[in-house]
Amino acid sequence: MAGFYGSWIDRWERRLAARDLNRRERPFEWGLDWLAGIGLPNLPAGLDGSGPAAQFERFVSAALACSDAFFAHSKPPRYVLEGAHLTFPSPAASPYPENNIVHADFFPSSRQDGRAVLVLPQWNAGADGHVGLCRLLNRFGLTALRMSLAYHDRRMPAHLERADYHVSSNLGRTVHALRQSVLDARCCLDWLESRGYSRLAILGTSLGSCVAFITAAHDLRIRAGVFNHVSMNFGDVVWTGLATGHVRRTLEQGVTQDQLRRYWSVISPASYIHRMQGREVRNLLIWARHDSSFLPVYSLQVIESFRRCGIPHQVFTLPCGHYTTGQFPFNIIDGLAMCRFLAGNL
Repeated sequence: MAGFYGSWIDRWERRLAARDLNRRERPFEWGLDWLAGIGLPNLPAGLDGSGPAAQFERFVSAALACSDAFFAHSKPPRYVLEGAHLTFPSPAASPYPENNIVHADFFPSSRQDGRAVLVLPQWNAGADGHVGLCRLLNRFGLTALRMSLAYHDRRMPAHLERADYHVSSNLGRTVHALRQSVLDARCCLDWLESRGYSRLAILGTSLGSCVAFITAAHDLRIRAGVFNHVSMNFGDVVWTGLATGHVRRTLEQGVTQDQLRRYWSVISPASYIHRMQGREVRNLLIWARHDSSFLPVYSLQVIESFRRCGIPHQVFTLPCGHYTTGQFPFNIIDGLAMCRFLAGNL
């Protein structure tokens, strides 16, 4: 029976994945130019090296050794709130003006008790992604602020159809994009704090889960975190996942899976789990038993690492896959689990 159910979910997953007809295989690029402008105190000589692999390795080693500096942010000079729509300039500029303005949607709760949740949707989410979840959080008495990740929806350059520049076969641009999303998220926390919200949580799904975890690991204001679909290493997800097969096909032209895991370790939760030790953060780790994008073996590694490190956490297992999480009834099951956790732990 379990085998039949798993096969049914897998077929459903693949049908949902096949709906995206605009995936493009882009050329492999090291993208060192995207890293050159990121100043690190222990990388005084920049990215000079014998070749792109050596230069990338130097950068990764330096960033991991001082991740506080790598993910340090500056508060934006201005925030503009028009109705429920918040905008501000990103502290990590890219060459694309559209992407350099951060967009967020504010869902205040009628209960003014200082609790607020920063919500980060999944890869390629549209402007309406997780809006329903934000309204559900309101029903649980929680204020929500939904932020668009770098290169997503209103931040997408005109020549793109998908948020390809956030996850792609350009190694440096992918690092730059995820770092930008983390810095933007920290700026959102600044804004919430300035509005009187002192009990802050973060909730992220899929790619948003990775951004949320790295943000929580570097921002001590976070009291609770919900990580909806978890995995240890960014590179492993891209290399093995159903959603990123087109990215892997070009990555294979330049790197192996082991090399990719190393190069993207600087944007991987595995590198920062130790930063959650000894903190009063309550964490909910969600994984899907039949996930073909975040393979269960990698999700279980996260759960085991939390257990081994003695980090307080709860685990919720979804009886579906990655794409099917957004389908009825699994979307209701998932949303209620997240809201109940935050209502009880924030």
